[in-house]
Amino acid sequence: MVFEEKTILNGEPEDVEEEEEEEEEEEDMVDPLETVRQKCEQSEHCVHTRERLELCEGRVSARSETSEECTEELFDFLHARDHCVSHKVFHSVK
Repeated sequence: MVFEEKTILNGEPEDVEEEEEEEEEEEDMVDPLETVRQKCEQSEHCVHTRERLELCEGRVSARSETSEECTEELFDFLHARDHCVSHKVFHSVK
């Protein structure tokens, strides 16, 4: 019984190889949500809101002292992207 516990704690070389194979398989997996988000960011409405966000970020970064933030533009972009994603993501989920 004591020998079995030591074997479990120390592990076998075969177990290490199996763990490495599992890690490689996990690395190959792609999150379907990220894929759909990238596709939705290319849609017309998302491109428009992304442009507004980038213009705002350009204005803010060009000034040394400003109280302007791009929160509204960021939320508009995220809302547009997530709205698009919500219609497409469930088709790719098993």
